[in-house]
Amino acid sequence: MPDWSSLTRHLRNAGIPLKPAATPRPVGGGDISAAWHLDTEDGGVFLKTGPVATSDMFAAEAEGLSEIALAKAIRVPEVLAVGQTADTAFLVLEWLPFERPGRTCEQRFGKQLADMHRTTRDHFGWHRDNTIGLTPQHNRWTADWVEFFREHRLGYQLKLAAKKGYTGELQQQGLRLLERLPALFDSHVPVSSLLHGDLWGGNWASSGGQPVIFDPAVYYGDRETDLAMTRLFGGFGRAFYEAYEAAWPLETGSAERQDLYQLYHVLNHLNLFGGGYHSRALALIRALL
Repeated sequence: MPDWSSLTRHLRNAGIPLKPAATPRPVGGGDISAAWHLDTEDGGVFLKTGPVATSDMFAAEAEGLSEIALAKAIRVPEVLAVGQTADTAFLVLEWLPFERPGRTCEQRFGKQLADMHRTTRDHFGWHRDNTIGLTPQHNRWTADWVEFFREHRLGYQLKLAAKKGYTGELQQQGLRLLERLPALFDSHVPVSSLLHGDLWGGNWASSGGQPVIFDPAVYYGDRETDLAMTRLFGGFGRAFYEAYEAAWPLETGSAERQDLYQLYHVLNHLNLFGGGYHSRALALIRALL
C-alpha cells in the first residue's frame, strides 16, 4: 500500500486539488498496477500507483496518451499528473465513466482508429522506449520496417525466451523466420502509422457513446499490427472491422501478416506468463515458415 500522507502531499504539489478528506477507493481490472478513484474539488480522478521502479513506465504511458491525444482522432483520458514519492510511482488521469459499447460506438471506433493511423512519420519507432505489459519495448527510430520488426520486436522477444529456457525448436525455427522475414513484405510497404501498440479488448471502452482507448504501448509502425492485436483475444465486433475497412482498407496479404504480428504478442505472453503460450508461438512460426 502507498504511504497515503506522502502521496497526497505530492499530488497536491502536482496541482491535483484533492478534497481535504479524500479517501482512495480501489478500482478493479488492472493486473500490473494498483488503481484508485480519488475525489477532488473538480470531480473524480483515476490514480495508478506502483513501486518506484515503475516510474519510467508510467511516464512513458503518459507520453503515449499525449501522443494519441495530439492526433485528435480518438479520445484518451487526459493526463493530469505523473511523478513519484520516495516509495511510490503515480499517474493521475481524468475519470471517465465507462459503459458497454454498442454497435454505433464500435463503428465510430473503427473509423477513428483508421483516422489515428493516418498520423504518420518517416521512420519506424518512437522517441523513447516504453513497455508492453511489463516487458521493455525498444523503439529506436529505424528507416526500414522489416529491420525494425526483426530487431526490436521478434528478435528481442526470442532472445528473452532463450534466457528463460525456451530453446530448442522455438529458437531454431524462430531464427529461420527472422532470416526469411523480407519475403512476407514483397508486395507490402507499410506506412509508419501512430499505433496504440497493445490494442486488446481490455484497453478500450465506451464513455457517453464515444470510444476511449488507454494503457497504450505507443510507437509508429505498420497499422496492421494494431488490427492483428484486436483479433488475438477478441473484444471487437464486426461493426468495428467494417468501419475500419470502409475508412482505410487493408492491403493484400494482411491475413498472413496478422499471424506474424500476433506472434510478437504471443511471445511476449510466453515470456511473461509461460505455459501454454509456447505451443501457440511455435504453431504460428511453423505456419509462417
